[in-house]
Amino acid sequence: MNEFGKKAQNANLSESLCLDNLGNVYWNFSPSELVEETICSGMGLLTDTGALAVETGEFTGRSPKDRFIVRDEKTEKSVWWGDINIPFSPENFERLYQRMRAYLQDKDLYVRDAYACADERYRMNLRVVTEFPWSNMFAYNMFLRPTENEIDNFNPEWHILCAPDFKADPKIDATRQHNFAIINFTKKMILIGGTAYTGEIKKGIFSVLNYILPHEKNTLSMHCSANIGHQGDTAVFFGLSGTGKTTLSSDPNRHLIGDDEHGWSDNTVFNFEGGCYAKTIDLSEEKEPQIYHAIKYGAILENIGFIGETPVPDYTDGSITENTRVSYPIHYIDNIVSPSIGNAPKNIFFLTADAFGVLPPISKLTKEQAMYHFMSGYTAKVAGTEVGITEPSTTFSACFGKAFLPLHPAVYANLLGKKLEGTNINVWLINTGWTGGSYGVGTRMKLSYTRAMITAALEGKLDQVEYETLPIFELAIPKSCENVPNEILNPRNTWENKNAYDETAQNLANQFVKNFEQFASETSAEILAAAPKVFVK
Repeated sequence: MNEFGKKAQNANLSESLCLDNLGNVYWNFSPSELVEETICSGMGLLTDTGALAVETGEFTGRSPKDRFIVRDEKTEKSVWWGDINIPFSPENFERLYQRMRAYLQDKDLYVRDAYACADERYRMNLRVVTEFPWSNMFAYNMFLRPTENEIDNFNPEWHILCAPDFKADPKIDATRQHNFAIINFTKKMILIGGTAYTGEIKKGIFSVLNYILPHEKNTLSMHCSANIGHQGDTAVFFGLSGTGKTTLSSDPNRHLIGDDEHGWSDNTVFNFEGGCYAKTIDLSEEKEPQIYHAIKYGAILENIGFIGETPVPDYTDGSITENTRVSYPIHYIDNIVSPSIGNAPKNIFFLTADAFGVLPPISKLTKEQAMYHFMSGYTAKVAGTEVGITEPSTTFSACFGKAFLPLHPAVYANLLGKKLEGTNINVWLINTGWTGGSYGVGTRMKLSYTRAMITAALEGKLDQVEYETLPIFELAIPKSCENVPNEILNPRNTWENKNAYDETAQNLANQFVKNFEQFASETSAEILAAAPKVFVK
């Protein structure tokens, strides 16, 4: 680019973000240029596969308590305020922004023009300005990439300013500590500082879409994976970490729409992103071949260990963090849909790893049950997954993504209900957890059985079988399923001690009901009626 072009671009940056007196500004650098910048600055190295390995420093994951939303006229009555959406004043935002501007003077910056939402009707143009080259490369990997012609006339709607080495002063800036991620819906801007963890960039935009699409465009935003069959049938998979969302949506007989963030419009399911951000702890070619083979030149590995002094990653090494990650463009996976759009879903799967062994391996939900379990977002953690957990514990994350929901969960559940109304869309609850007893007594459900049940649901084979009702949770359980032993379909039958099952089921039902109390005042009677039936002694 000639000097005139550079000045024009920098003037554009000055106008949009009021950033002046900068050092070098690198616009839309290619991945290879950003890799070179990262290595030359001593911030990363190449692995044996060509992937770039970096360390994110102090923060190796998101910091939910340091995520804020500016509370103003636009958000005052619409945002679900609380421990998830922590308010930040417009005055404090402006002061912090001015301090970031001053910090960035004379510094080199990397600018990335990108967009979110594969469905053109919902496209949101982004301008990501980063202090580190590999942060900018992450934005290239994860967001959708404009063509060269589109970049020439690019008009950003939202701006992200990411300065990991800028540390806030809580006494001056009204933050909790020196790191922060702050969303301003009025200014259409996200400020990130004091943390180099790239997931803050990704989830910042996800939070924005979780506000805009349901609130302003009547489109359901979803924390899920999605794929599509050869007949054009779309399937959506919701699930928290450890439930098998990535594994079960990766099907060689179906094409991947996306692995994490989607929208459901009137007639489409579309990916928000242009890449994948996958966990790599204990990764192997056998367990996750698609992810394993995507780790090549252009991918970014975060916080991994190495085998000895070699450039060979050791994916079993969690010494820096158990949250080791890789980001790569979605086209690094072979069987993708391009563009990343499918039809409205025919089947929806809620995945849970029930460590108590109470829930069936597969059950069919009514519309009201779907809304209830969607708002509940249940799974269970087992001993060893986190410090201090010595026995199974329940985890509820509303809409399977509570940390990223600016609106009350009932908004998303009601929108889901409207989309299910009058349709033949099937909603399935899948337990990938324990059978025959709780964790420590029973066994984990075989992956081959789970895959067989999902395949049977996708192929319509469960439409022709008899069902029975599971007491307490009142779930419809198929009495038979191809390639699955009949005796495991009803969880109570797999327990040797039936009284122990009944007691455990009642305890889990109590926890469902107790968790749902926080939503009761904003929830319709039809959803509340779908709760498990708790018996008072």
